[in-house]
Amino acid sequence: MSKLNSFVGGMTWGWTGVRGTWATSEADRSMQLMTERLNVNWTAVTFAAYQSHPQATTIHYQDAPTVTDTEVRRAIGEAKRLGLNVCLKPVVNCADGTWRAHINFFDHDVPCEPKWSEWFASYTAFILHYAAIAEETGCEMLCIGCEMVQTDRREQEWRELIGKVREVYSGIVTYNCDKYQEDRVAWWDAVDVISSSGYYPINDWDNQLDRIEAVVKRYGKPFFFMEAGCPSRQGSEHLPNDWGLQGDPDESVQQRYLATMFDRCDKREWVGGFMLWDWPATLYTEQQASANDDYCMYAKSGEATVRDYYKLKTAEQENARV
Repeated sequence: MSKLNSFVGGMTWGWTGVRGTWATSEADRSMQLMTERLNVNWTAVTFAAYQSHPQATTIHYQDAPTVTDTEVRRAIGEAKRLGLNVCLKPVVNCADGTWRAHINFFDHDVPCEPKWSEWFASYTAFILHYAAIAEETGCEMLCIGCEMVQTDRREQEWRELIGKVREVYSGIVTYNCDKYQEDRVAWWDAVDVISSSGYYPINDWDNQLDRIEAVVKRYGKPFFFMEAGCPSRQGSEHLPNDWGLQGDPDESVQQRYLATMFDRCDKREWVGGFMLWDWPATLYTEQQASANDDYCMYAKSGEATVRDYYKLKTAEQENARV
């Protein structure tokens, strides 16, 4: 499968994938509410595995706190039961709290220092493990990496990894580059779909879309935003990627941001959709929504904005088939 067959009206589910939280009635309820209230047709089942720090070379993907394989299969099965297309998205994080974009090593091997070859060997085992699960469970898409900025320059290693993935997985392969990095990845030709994290300031969407459009045209690949969204707090519309930004809860900020993003992107026919960030396995209550300042739009004004836009895009797609 080399392209997307439908608009991605999606939502990221389950982050960060804490062991013991996915195989519960609460998690089932969360996914069902996500499906019903947002009118999604895709979900990214997303979780983190950990390496100790940015220069560690072993990814402990079978260890707590990462969700178990049984939990991953269960979440995929539940999404399928609800009629959703599934992107399986295993992500590596650093246990010391350093952002994964800073995972980095010397470009040339130095004795007694950690090496790219060691890290990619562990990362490849990590991704291939979940690629096999994605194939077994019929996931429509596999995301092989997320916001790995310092690794992006290691073109040969990424090409070799993608080749190995294709030996065990037959669906759509994508890579989720970080914001502002779409034009800095030299191996987009190796994946089926280009995707990125679209955390752009509310007033800068047109500039960024102009830049991304040039990349999409150069490679002739489908494109969608694998991540996009905004916390519901004051000031976040200008720095939507800063989850620690100080500000009072304000769901109108999130609603305005989402409406603007959809409006600007809808004018670009090459934007194939969104996998919004994010919907947790354990939801806050509706009564707590106004005080929640995170990315989830459950029971906030942004929820209707997403639902109405996804409903519109679904209708447009169905009309185009008639």
